[in-house]
Amino acid sequence: MVGTLTIHLHLPGCHSLKEKRSQIKPLLARLHREFNVSTAELDLQDAHQQAVIGCAMLGTDAAHLQSALETVRRWVEAHWREGDILAHRIELVY
Repeated sequence: MVGTLTIHLHLPGCHSLKEKRSQIKPLLARLHREFNVSTAELDLQDAHQQAVIGCAMLGTDAAHLQSALETVRRWVEAHWREGDILAHRIELVY
């Protein structure tokens, strides 16, 4: 079973793709390190002030995957100060 978390971010202070990368890359690395999830920027790579990032986990227990990805989402909401979370979605694929 695969669990995915997709987060749509707004980065109001970014005026270039270089600035955006300098904010997104550390976030992705931290999520990977802290929660042992695979991370990537999934969409809006050419937009300066928006990003869609994704986290993925493998597991055998749907409840555990749901809970773990909720924990990641709550951590991002509590600790990421560079912008706003516009939307998020958790999906489980069997």
